[in-house]
Amino acid sequence: MKSDEIRSKFIKFFESKGCVAIPSAPLLPENDPSVLFNTAGMQPLVPYLLGQAHPMGTRLVDSQKCVRTNDIEDVGDLSHLTFFEMLGHWSLGDYFKKDAIEWIYEFLTDKEVGLGLDPKRMYATVFEGNNDAPLDTEAQNIWKQLIPDHRIYALDAEENWWSAGDNGPCGPDSEVFYDLTENGLGDLSKEEFLQHCDTLEIIEMCNSVFMEYLKADGVVTGKLEKQNVDFGAGLERWTTIMQGVPSIYETDLFDYFLDFLANNSDKTYSKNQTDYRIIADHIRSSVFMVSDGARPGNKDQGYILRRLLRRAVGRMRNIGFDQGTISDGVEMIIAKYENTYPNLREQAEVIVSEITGEIEKFADTLEQGLKEFQKIVDTSSTKNNITVQEFGQHGAAMPVNEVSAEEAFKLFTTFGFPLDLIKEEAGRLNLHVDEAGFEALFQEHQEKSKTASAGKFKGGLAGDSPKIRALHTATHLMLSGLRQELGDGVNQAGSNTTEERIRFDFTHDSKVDRETLDRVEQFVNNTIAASAPVTVEEMEKETARESGVVGSFWEKYPDIVKVYSMIGTDGTVYSQELCGGPHAENTGDLSEFGAFKIKKEESSSAGVRRIKAVLV
Repeated sequence: MKSDEIRSKFIKFFESKGCVAIPSAPLLPENDPSVLFNTAGMQPLVPYLLGQAHPMGTRLVDSQKCVRTNDIEDVGDLSHLTFFEMLGHWSLGDYFKKDAIEWIYEFLTDKEVGLGLDPKRMYATVFEGNNDAPLDTEAQNIWKQLIPDHRIYALDAEENWWSAGDNGPCGPDSEVFYDLTENGLGDLSKEEFLQHCDTLEIIEMCNSVFMEYLKADGVVTGKLEKQNVDFGAGLERWTTIMQGVPSIYETDLFDYFLDFLANNSDKTYSKNQTDYRIIADHIRSSVFMVSDGARPGNKDQGYILRRLLRRAVGRMRNIGFDQGTISDGVEMIIAKYENTYPNLREQAEVIVSEITGEIEKFADTLEQGLKEFQKIVDTSSTKNNITVQEFGQHGAAMPVNEVSAEEAFKLFTTFGFPLDLIKEEAGRLNLHVDEAGFEALFQEHQEKSKTASAGKFKGGLAGDSPKIRALHTATHLMLSGLRQELGDGVNQAGSNTTEERIRFDFTHDSKVDRETLDRVEQFVNNTIAASAPVTVEEMEKETARESGVVGSFWEKYPDIVKVYSMIGTDGTVYSQELCGGPHAENTGDLSEFGAFKIKKEESSSAGVRRIKAVLV
């Protein structure tokens, strides 16, 4: 069964149960301050899981694009990835345990509407209970109607309990596992089951979280009035199982790209699997990151994107890959996914340009960096006679010597070597890297894989104060003014607002002169003086688009969207834009904090400019 069929079957199955299919949110989150990328299917839906009404109803299904880089050094083994798709279905105060468990069992085992897996190879787990909540007998009894009860295991909170933190919803979860061994393991004790999970002979298929309790200050205080279901399953894992291959990289999600690499490289996949897999994973992830607005850079998402591409370049060198052909590989990835994620085709030119440009730029500096690395090697291990040609290859055993913090720092700052690339390549030559010293020298550029830097807040906002609302409202007006001056090709590419200033990125190819900025400034101040009311309206997405409402990443929005408008009493439309953040009630409210001023305009990345502005 091909990956597209698995994804399609999942969505159609839950549509038959009354769920509405919603589009994936972009990889770059808008309403979550805790991460640089959406790392799970639930993240874009957190406001609705916390009680906000979803415009598409109480039953939802989707395939969410996700990126995780906390395990980046494990990429290249059988299963680790940076980009992946999370299949999910959601009940927002609607169906609960019985339907959720019975439906997923039906989907996993039914040969017509689902995956047709062998129910005799299935195991399930439930929450065993603790001081917060008792054994989940409800889930346990539902499973007993489907599989033998000696294949149902009660596990502790670390394995089968979900919580948003010390405050908010929480609850038990139930996981489904599948036996991958050739002949089947049959009935197992709890200890045997866990042992086979550790060896990956039995693997987790999916997880259903049942949000039924409320926690306050770390203590469960009672049950929620409305109970939710949050289900997640990895498409890549399901595809691996359904295609009966030993690793994710042998599935149809990667095999075409590995063939492309082999046809343009000096070394074979069979003898260089790790290199091939890292290239394939990192280029695929980069395609999706760029399509959703990331650009190579030195901060936040841009840093992660640059890091992936530079790691890929190092591996390309190892296998003698012809980097001049990489645009063909990028196009193959776009073609593979464009029917599911149409913005890939819409952004194809930008994707190819950003990825090939970054690869070419780093490839040019790589050889210079290798010469510097060779100097370090010569100093550390002259007796071993290691050459540049052996860089990246396993050589003879040698004593462990050190790349100092200062040497690593120079490789990073002068030649663009990310720390993990320095460590990786030094490790191949048994050279230790003073990582702690490096971090101390360049603390502000620490690798960011799990959490965003300070100043990343909901919707790019550092709070919800009157000043923040005023500045956020001014951002809408500034974008409107920029579009009037520079054309409709100007769109938001990112923003961050604090009590002190606006930082706003927008698409534009060249520097904006001061005279134009002054006119934009005047437009915003004139609108403030006009005291136009700020209103919000829910409307159909296509109606909003056709009526000229401004918005980026239209594909991420549901069929019903929120449109914020600033229209004067004389009918002048100052701004109409899709948004979810807090706003002032009237443009005149902004005058309380002073006049709008654009302080600086500069380049952010290729094709993206950045403005810093204030109310003073």
